[in-house]
Amino acid sequence: MESKQFVAEGNLRVDVFLSEKSGLTRSAVKKLADEGKVLVGGKPVKAGEMLKAGETVEVVIPDPVPIAAKPENIPIEIVYEDGDLAVVNKAQGMTVHAGAGNYEGTLVNALLFRLKDLSGVNGELRPGIVHRIDKDTSGLLVVAKNDRAHLSLSAQIQNKTCRREYLALLEGVVKEQTGRIVTQIGRDPKDRLRMAVLPAGQGRYAETEYFAEERFAKNTLMRFCLKTGRTHQIRVHAKYMGHPVVGDKLYGYKNQRFALEGQLLHAYRLELTHPSTGERMTFTAPLPDYFTRILEIVRKD
Repeated sequence: MESKQFVAEGNLRVDVFLSEKSGLTRSAVKKLADEGKVLVGGKPVKAGEMLKAGETVEVVIPDPVPIAAKPENIPIEIVYEDGDLAVVNKAQGMTVHAGAGNYEGTLVNALLFRLKDLSGVNGELRPGIVHRIDKDTSGLLVVAKNDRAHLSLSAQIQNKTCRREYLALLEGVVKEQTGRIVTQIGRDPKDRLRMAVLPAGQGRYAETEYFAEERFAKNTLMRFCLKTGRTHQIRVHAKYMGHPVVGDKLYGYKNQRFALEGQLLHAYRLELTHPSTGERMTFTAPLPDYFTRILEIVRKD
């Protein structure tokens, strides 16, 4: 068990202050506060309480508990599988792998039930996971079934020879037919739950190509190609363009036109080189029904 102390520099909420100072997420701070492990002046406080400048905040961080993902019989769509890899069409709403406070119902839990072998490069919580897509993004991702395949696939992503393409419905009409967005992306200094485009010298390099596939009265169907793989990269870059993804509750419009469970962003095409045969392979996944339903509506606008 570890105890850390910080001195408040201004009037901030406890969870906001600690997430900035300790590196913990606000949800993790709230959980600790609910357990009486966040103290101000030696007394437990709630995550939403306001601090005053000069107050000492103490957070008690429990020792990590070693855990491993467990198999669960959850339906998933496996597009392709052989001895080295599997390609999965992930449904919207499914988290790829376990994280703090979320160890069940993930794609990894389903993979452990369905597949005999998974690589161990990323440890017991993320076996086989070479790259991720957001919980509320649907579509294709490749899974490694052994360490050799994992290293090969990871190198392809790093060297930009693995091509990952997405389709997204954006707010507004984008004038440019094609383009490229190059920025630095990192944690939003005003909201640690979000990512943001940061000034030069901050964050990590992020590059996205885009191609307008179809324009409507109030929207644009855009194809994005990832050149790097930063957290929330397409969603952040779409917002940076001034055309956030429809249905994006984190980066999109406050008042959404459609009642959706998540953003209309789908990883529809994946191109890679097979780790053993050297064959160039391409996989595609059709747009989900909820996505095509909205496209039919906007086409009638």
